[in-house]
Amino acid sequence: MVSDRSLEVLRVIVQDYVASREPVGSKSIVDRHSFGVSAATIRNDMALLEEEELIAAPHTSSGRIPTDKGYRLFVDHLADLRPLSAAQRQAIETFLGQSADLDEVLARSVRLLSQLTHQVALVQYPSLSRAKVRHIELVPLSETRLLSVLITDAGRVEQRVVDLPRPLAEPVLVELRSRLNSALVGLAMSEAASALTGTSGTGPFEQQETVDLITGTLRDQVGANRQDRLVMAGAANLVRTEEDFTGSIFPVLEAIEEQVVLLRLFGEMASDQHGVSVSIGRENAPFGLAETSVLTSGYSSQGGNLARLGVLGPTRMDYSNNMAAVRAVARYLSRLLGEN
Repeated sequence: MVSDRSLEVLRVIVQDYVASREPVGSKSIVDRHSFGVSAATIRNDMALLEEEELIAAPHTSSGRIPTDKGYRLFVDHLADLRPLSAAQRQAIETFLGQSADLDEVLARSVRLLSQLTHQVALVQYPSLSRAKVRHIELVPLSETRLLSVLITDAGRVEQRVVDLPRPLAEPVLVELRSRLNSALVGLAMSEAASALTGTSGTGPFEQQETVDLITGTLRDQVGANRQDRLVMAGAANLVRTEEDFTGSIFPVLEAIEEQVVLLRLFGEMASDQHGVSVSIGRENAPFGLAETSVLTSGYSSQGGNLARLGVLGPTRMDYSNNMAAVRAVARYLSRLLGEN
């Protein structure tokens, strides 16, 4: 058990170390913060924190730095989520509000979140296990090329260019478009895949090869929409914080490229009272990310499809600011997708 003052000492050690990357000593705490006690008293508090394995000395006769356990206590009980500035909130609304479809809004979300936090930003596509087909469009680009467009109720737009073996007669195209929409609109992705299998061999004989090619492309689009995947931005931020990692950062870069690993980690993270989930240091060891912290928050798209977005970086990060940024972007993303 540690006293309230010792917890406040831990708070300032975390904050000062995050800001400076320098171990924090008792003298600097007395000089920088108004505790109203002597450096000797602060040293006693720090000794208690060290006994509880909340701080550690990286070198002999140095100041102290937070441990993973110390960061965990800070996040769970001591971190104050600083509200974003008016300029930051305006940037979120302006930057994300310009997005045209789900692909673009998610790409913009990770770029913005990376800029706000100076960490690697990640966003998971909405789970499409419950997504339904909203509309199918077939757009002629030339006599032998057309654009197949699949739109889901989650706002996802999947487009594929189809190169046709021969020109497709306009009446056949109109009939095929109508038949596909009649058969697929309102179906879940798994149901749509089965329904598309039944459309093969239903076109005019002389156009059958072309019709089958289009429906086959649409089956691929449905399959692509059913797979979980991530969008990432800001990997260069890891290089800027390379000093926070022992050895090379390449194992971390390799780990974050494994989307299956990150998706599994996302799936195991539960949100706290702030609506943000934080996994710190050795808690991430099973995923090859033992020197990183991962902060995520859930967002929802139209139709109630759930997914997560967040940031990944070294354990020495500004948790208060990053948690607030992750939560704010997730909430705006939910609102934006709910309106579309």
